[in-house]
Amino acid sequence: MELKEAFKIALQSLWANKLRSILTLLGVVIGVASVIAVVTLVNGANVYVASKVNRYGADTFTISKQPQIITSYEQYTEFQKRKNILLDEYLFVAENCKHCEQVGAQQTSTGKIVYGTQSSTDTTIRGQTYSMPEMQNLNIVQGRSFTPIDDDHASHVAVIGSDIQENLLKGEDPLGKEIRVDGVPYTIIGLAEKQGKTLGQSQDNWVAVPLSSYQKTYGTAKTLTIYAKAGGGQGALETATDEARQLIRSQRHDAPGAPDSFSLDTSDTFVGLWKSISSGFEAVAVAIAAISLIVGGIVIMNIMLVSVTERTREIGVRKALGAKRGDILIQFLIESGTMAVAGGAIGVIGGMIVAQIVTVLLGFPSSIALWSIFAGLFVAGSVGIFFGVYPARKAADLDPIVALRSEI
Repeated sequence: MELKEAFKIALQSLWANKLRSILTLLGVVIGVASVIAVVTLVNGANVYVASKVNRYGADTFTISKQPQIITSYEQYTEFQKRKNILLDEYLFVAENCKHCEQVGAQQTSTGKIVYGTQSSTDTTIRGQTYSMPEMQNLNIVQGRSFTPIDDDHASHVAVIGSDIQENLLKGEDPLGKEIRVDGVPYTIIGLAEKQGKTLGQSQDNWVAVPLSSYQKTYGTAKTLTIYAKAGGGQGALETATDEARQLIRSQRHDAPGAPDSFSLDTSDTFVGLWKSISSGFEAVAVAIAAISLIVGGIVIMNIMLVSVTERTREIGVRKALGAKRGDILIQFLIESGTMAVAGGAIGVIGGMIVAQIVTVLLGFPSSIALWSIFAGLFVAGSVGIFFGVYPARKAADLDPIVALRSEI
């Protein structure tokens, strides 16, 4: 029997029992959709994290009181016992780190922004040195960024995120407008490029002011984060981080052999930790989804056994007319495989739709991995064929005389 004819018979059989075929596919659809949705969301998160880290550049590192990612409450309480990173330490690194191409610092808090009769109470306030916007690759679409003079003179100037313009200024030209940041007046000199939302949280609801101005309002005792960019050349990042580490250790009088009393993180550290976390989550989710595929496979085997019983006489007639054992075997394997692949295709589409719904509702980034589509279809087809072998062999081994006597 030709393969084309076998596919035609398989499709006719599935179409003749549409409701049963659809119900049989549900296990495979749910399993594949779950895998595709999880992989799409995790891949989107990986792409997002990598893009945000790369925004600072692969040659940028940070020195802070605690790591960028904390995985337990015990770690958090331990890191809180450390001394704060202060302005003097930033200035010491900036003046003495010979292998650092650029050094900046930033402090953040949440406060109230007022413009006229409009206000917001959950805006991030950034105190930054003049080099920070450039180190963050922050595009200024209107106006300008900070200058060393703004830093030196604690100028009351501000760069704003797009949410401030849209919500408080109602789309007005922001340049030259005066806003109050926790009651202190600042003149807007720049508007940053819109960055969008992540996990439903806007990345544009912020106001940046010179660090010197920020500390006049909020004091100098609060910890800050030092950002440093290594110079070019092979091994420059390692050399710069080693030098910066020794400078901070000397300032903080860390004993020889004692662990650092601060955290030094590179982009590789952050991305590596995130990928280890996300890969673990992905593995667990895929394992759970695999259970649905196994259940779907068992359902397919059960339905195929029913189909063999229902079509016993048909099998006997075909064998009497010259159909070989291999023809019957291939026909039923194609039916089970086709059923599973169809379920896999529906599951792939469903998984992508679920991921997009999560992105729209929660702002969680998603990115379709092409390999996951082919993997989903391949796994679905494999499940169908694996669980279809036993029913297919049972059909192929039927005695034609016994089958023709069947009254079913």
